Amino acid sequence: MSDKKIKFLTEVELEFMSRLWDLGEATVREVQEALAPARKLAYTSAATILRILEQKGFVTSTKQGKTFLYSATLSKDTYQSRSLKNLSEKLFDNAPATLVARLVDDYDLSEEALDEIRALIDKRLRDDKR
Repeated sequence: MSDKKIKFLTEVELEFMSRLWDLGEATVREVQEALAPARKLAYTSAATILRILEQKGFVTSTKQGKTFLYSATLSKDTYQSRSLKNLSEKLFDNAPATLVARLVDDYDLSEEALDEIRALIDKRLRDDKR
């Protein structure tokens, strides 16, 4: 996948990728069955979405008998990082602190969640001093 033109997933594509990330590798039928019950997609529609994901470079396929086995070409962590960086750049004027402030201010985070965030920041600060 070229870094010059970074691609992002549509909502439906992200749903398919999430299932693939969970499954590791899967056939069209396995991905289709792993989708939310409310998502009623025909087999041919599911196959088309996986082919589009392959054309975009998000998945790869190998033929096993008469079926194709699909797997992700990038990890969920990599895609999360790419998406957050894009969000920070485009919506938060490349100011990650503003993004975090919005998260902390707008979500009713529990004290436990805030402690986890604080611990992550403290760990990062300690690691940077090494």
